[in-house]
Amino acid sequence: MNLNRVQHGACGNAIMQSLSSCTICQTSLTAISSACGQRPIAKPGAAMESNSSTCAICNGDMRRGGGGGSGFTADCSHQFHYRCVSGSLASSRQACPLCSARCRDLPSFRSSKSYTPSQPPPASRAPAQPFFRPMEPRVFDDDDPVLRAPRPLGDRQYGAASATSSGSLAVALSTHCEYSSLARDAPHENFAVLVHARAPGTGSAATGGAPSRARAPIDLVTVLDVSGSMVGSKLALLKQAMGFVVDSLGPADRLCVVSFSSGANRLMRLARMSESDGGKDLAKRAVQSLAAGGGTNIGAALRKAAKVLDDRLHKNAVASVILLSDGQDTYTVPRRGRDANYDALVPPSFMYTGAGDRSAPVHTFGFGTDHDAAAMHTIAEATGGTFSFIENEADIQDAFAQCIGGLLSVAVQELRVDIACPQSGVRVRSVNSGRYRSHINVDGRSASIDVGELYADEERRFLLLMDVPRARSTTDVTHLMQVSCAYRDMVTGRPTNVDGEDAVVLRPSRAVSLERSAEVERERVRLAATDGIAAARAAAERGAHEEAAEILQSGQRAVARSAAARAGDSMCVELSRDLQEMSTRVADRRRYELSGRAYMLAGLSSHAQQRATSRQMSGDSGTTRRTAEAALGTTVISTTGATASYSYVTPAMMDMLDRSRRSREMTALSQQRSKERRRSAHY
Repeated sequence: MNLNRVQHGACGNAIMQSLSSCTICQTSLTAISSACGQRPIAKPGAAMESNSSTCAICNGDMRRGGGGGSGFTADCSHQFHYRCVSGSLASSRQACPLCSARCRDLPSFRSSKSYTPSQPPPASRAPAQPFFRPMEPRVFDDDDPVLRAPRPLGDRQYGAASATSSGSLAVALSTHCEYSSLARDAPHENFAVLVHARAPGTGSAATGGAPSRARAPIDLVTVLDVSGSMVGSKLALLKQAMGFVVDSLGPADRLCVVSFSSGANRLMRLARMSESDGGKDLAKRAVQSLAAGGGTNIGAALRKAAKVLDDRLHKNAVASVILLSDGQDTYTVPRRGRDANYDALVPPSFMYTGAGDRSAPVHTFGFGTDHDAAAMHTIAEATGGTFSFIENEADIQDAFAQCIGGLLSVAVQELRVDIACPQSGVRVRSVNSGRYRSHINVDGRSASIDVGELYADEERRFLLLMDVPRARSTTDVTHLMQVSCAYRDMVTGRPTNVDGEDAVVLRPSRAVSLERSAEVERERVRLAATDGIAAARAAAERGAHEEAAEILQSGQRAVARSAAARAGDSMCVELSRDLQEMSTRVADRRRYELSGRAYMLAGLSSHAQQRATSRQMSGDSGTTRRTAEAALGTTVISTTGATASYSYVTPAMMDMLDRSRRSREMTALSQQRSKERRRSAHY
């Protein structure tokens, strides 16, 4: 017997006695000894003694089936019930789940569905397989191979500006000057020019819902909080939302599920979500195996997710992490507030330093009102992800759906926008780029913006302030800038260059009264409101809640007075409502701590990235809200009250949200019918 290894009976894991805890469930070895008992494990190849007739997973009697059916003996002499071990040996590794020894002669564990969905099921059907989590390998290089789809051939056109329609095949670049003309006899400082970039669309509207443009497959790691506070309805809603995510992924997408409480566990390898290969079934069983209990160790969970992506042998073109938590990390960051070092939660490989490839973004979701919004926002900011606030727990599926809708429609990666000033004396003074890195050359004659990844139909607007010199008496036009961009196209996989339209202004001999560009005005309003939200949050953090509310109310009035809002611009109307909502939530310390901080941080995340995040306005339900939204000409994103920044929601996100709503309605209808049947049977 090998007394250097003991078995944790609760999870079936073989543990070296030199370790301090079980590598799967994080239970300490002392607790294992007292609660489950330590049992010696037979050496590979040795004869089984006292436990020769016991399944190494469920500890059931092999001779009588133990509820697991007939048995299988591996090359290493470990014995298992077929049903207990099939979930592990059906994977590509095909190794003993207890000692990791290779298994040569294996029975077939593939699902034998001999009937089609249209045919009736067999008379007697075996119960669903239980989920078995094998021992985690030291290196997570057991990921499924990626599917290499053939690149489409076509007459793609590069090097020219493309149309802004959703069916365009390249990034569309355009410019908007603050005024169309400037008097030639005087210089002008801080003249605003808006650079607008739009990603190519999916073309789904033109094809009856079937996208005409291929999408890039994704490697997705979901990091899910299963601490004690998740028990009950929270965990049930999480499982339902994850079921929707699994169903939404395609056969080329790969998913890994990581759960965490006091420690972190990889529940499954990075597996392709294929029906035929059993990947979706494995993922659904992993999700259903989630059980709540323990503390909240976000740092360990993100390190586990980073290891999954760092160790993988194969890579899909898109990679991302979804992190959901309803609590506060007390392991990596024991202190909260101003002294908290939330950057310690982010693994180095997730940090974007500006050198080399961009890391996988971590999109964080604060679940309920007890999560640490500052920590979740910091993680999202550091990795290029977004932070969403799920105040209403029932909205978790819609929040996931919106995020997945974007991730499954990535059209552009490594996008960089370049600006050059061809005319002497014209200089770039500043670039308002939010969270996107920008650089201005010392002479001010050129600038660049590192945008990175864009979803299909997604837009980015950047406001540049420029110095325009006095023009000669013979000059009728000043060329302010030339705009171009470089990126990697996700359909072809090739680097692409696109030239946008030049920004020019007329130079009449005398000043002419002109209207300001509506596009420039709209962006100025958005930037001013974003600065106001940041200032109000800073005031609220130091306890000046009346000052914070006044900043937001002043900003709301400024937005309402703007020409864009008076013209009925939907973004300005929504922004006005958003600022009013924030001013209510920061009015006192209790409301700010309960939901104001999270709501404001989700808003800042959205505006800084110009990307949709999930939030919920208070009191937004029922006919009153729908009537008000219709009158304002804006869009309701969720029937349950979960809203996103309207200006940033893409068609793919909306499509996935619609699918989520239909799925929830069908689930609710099915549950209602089940209740009615039970009620009828009772009476």
